[in-house]
Amino acid sequence: MAAAEQVKLQEVVLAEPRGFCAGVDRAIEIVERALLKYGAPVYVRHEIVHNTYVVNDLKAKGAIFIEDLAEVPEGATLVFSAHGVPKAVREEAQRRGFTVFDATCPLVTKVHVEVAKLRKEGYEFLMIGHKGHPEVEGTMGQLHDGIYLVEDVADVERVQVKNPARLAVVTQTTLSVDDAAEILAAVRRRFPQVREPKQQDICYATQNRQDAVKVLAPQVDVVIVVGSPTSSNSNRLRELADRLGTPAYMVDQPDDLRPEWFAGKQRVGLTAGASAPDILVQQVIERLRGLGATAVRRMDGIQETMRFPLPRGLGDKSMGQPPSPSHLHASPR
Repeated sequence: MAAAEQVKLQEVVLAEPRGFCAGVDRAIEIVERALLKYGAPVYVRHEIVHNTYVVNDLKAKGAIFIEDLAEVPEGATLVFSAHGVPKAVREEAQRRGFTVFDATCPLVTKVHVEVAKLRKEGYEFLMIGHKGHPEVEGTMGQLHDGIYLVEDVADVERVQVKNPARLAVVTQTTLSVDDAAEILAAVRRRFPQVREPKQQDICYATQNRQDAVKVLAPQVDVVIVVGSPTSSNSNRLRELADRLGTPAYMVDQPDDLRPEWFAGKQRVGLTAGASAPDILVQQVIERLRGLGATAVRRMDGIQETMRFPLPRGLGDKSMGQPPSPSHLHASPR
């Protein structure tokens, strides 16, 4: 019997919360309002958020995504992505006179402010994060030296700092809460005097989505995470479900679903990373219906109400509404 014929899906269970967070909403709206106010093209340093659908949608509206400011012509409008940028990039943009709008998530900015403040007090830093991630590059790029990346417990054991008594720790906001806690425990063991943030750096949305998966995974036979391969928080959701013993797969679009994943499965859990639009969730639900699912149930969960203000110059009511990200927020079914 073919794998597709073995599918016996009955129910889709939706994690709550899932999908867009306040920082992603704000970042997308900044690009759309900049396009509305200044016209195309608007240049964006790095992907505004790590989602293929969102990036392609904004490209179609006139956004141009670049990695190097050398690609940006004089007099252009420039947006910094939600992940933040190194200090040198900010200084170059100012020097070249671009019209700049900063879409850095305010929770990432909080980490940057903490680094700058404690540096003035003579601190060095350990940063818990993933090498090469733009948020890590942005945070470490706030300083010329004195900040060291630790990706795992082994890195903590190897790292050499100048003065353990003047050492602080910061964290990438989109990490696995459990993994970060393990690494932080190793930091505390090796550097008992380490200074920690007053509030943890891992953002509320990352934690909420991971907490929801912890509730979801034991209830279902397989977990699907909607998110792009470059999305750190989406990858962490898939890894978490796997670690809890439930097979989990990540899809960038509905066509990525494979019928054999659901062979003999009755209940599928569905969640989405913080940069994945709800329209993709709805499209995945329709594909799952085509594979046999007959019911969709929403889990109880935290209702997020956080909103972040737009930068000055883009929040004017007189501007009207941007062309939407309304199509990114499909109505739940």
